[in-house]
Formats: sequence, C-alpha cells, structure tokens
Amino acid sequence: MAQNRPQHYSDLTCLIDNCPQANAYFQSLPDYVQDSIQKRGDNIHTEKELQSYADNLLRGDD
Repeated sequence: MAQNRPQHYSDLTCLIDNCPQANAYFQSLPDYVQDSIQKRGDNIHTEKELQSYADNLLRGDD
C-alpha cells in the first residue's frame, strides 16, 4: 500500500537540500521571510510546514 505521507526531514536545511520543490519555493520567498524562516528552521520538517509558516509570515506583515 502506497503512503501519501509527506517526507519528514530533520530541519529546514535538510528539507531544502533534499527536496527540490521546497528549495525552489524557499528561494522564491522575499528575503525577510527567508530570514524569519531560517531562525525557526529547527521546527520546519516538511514542505507543508514550510509553506504554512511562509503563508503566516506573508499574511502578518506588521
């Protein structure tokens, strides 16, 4: 039976080093969003978490 579970990586660096789609998405983000995400990189383990965190940052533009 095939699993549809997303790949889980140890942190952001591992995610963007091993997942071309996540890397492309990360590189497309504004610098300030990339910086904020990198500060919390230990808490980002999947492409979905990366996208969710980026969406929150882009929405909460204070």
